[in-house]
Amino acid sequence: MEFHPTKIPDVLLLKPKVLGDPRGFFMETYRDSEFTEAGIGQKFVQENHSASQKGVLRGLHYQIRQAQGKLIRAIAGEIFDVAVDIRRSSPTFGQWVGIILSAENKHQLWIPPGFAHGFYVLSENAEVTYKVTDYYAPEWDRSILWSDSQIGVDWPLLGGLPPSLSAKDIHGKPLAEAELFD
Repeated sequence: MEFHPTKIPDVLLLKPKVLGDPRGFFMETYRDSEFTEAGIGQKFVQENHSASQKGVLRGLHYQIRQAQGKLIRAIAGEIFDVAVDIRRSSPTFGQWVGIILSAENKHQLWIPPGFAHGFYVLSENAEVTYKVTDYYAPEWDRSILWSDSQIGVDWPLLGGLPPSLSAKDIHGKPLAEAELFD
């Protein structure tokens, strides 16, 4: 597995070694020793799987307590995956990184605790799995407004149309009003 820093060095793009032949392929998506060597020492305690249609935007989500590191992977379709640094003391506070993850490229994104996360579906459908370093705790679940101009995520909205959002994401808070990490 190759670990590549993004423009926010704490967020890593992972490129697995894919072994393929006419029958299909094999790849490792996680090996504890390689993750530890790359500086990702947290253990994963839960794995989630979501399915979404073209134009759906999920995010920007985080837990203010029981903060979760996330290892994101698209197992079907294609998404634009985004991490926003919401750690006030970080030199990259308020900055974002966006990466295309797809079933075809088989890349993964490591997002450490202290970041908000979201994704936008570019293909007809997409299925996303993600391992997390702490359990889901709805009482600590928060959402930052996906379109907050202070952050300025350049979402690749298809046809310039507004994304399909949940009620939670429609009512996300701007960064200036959100609960943040120190």
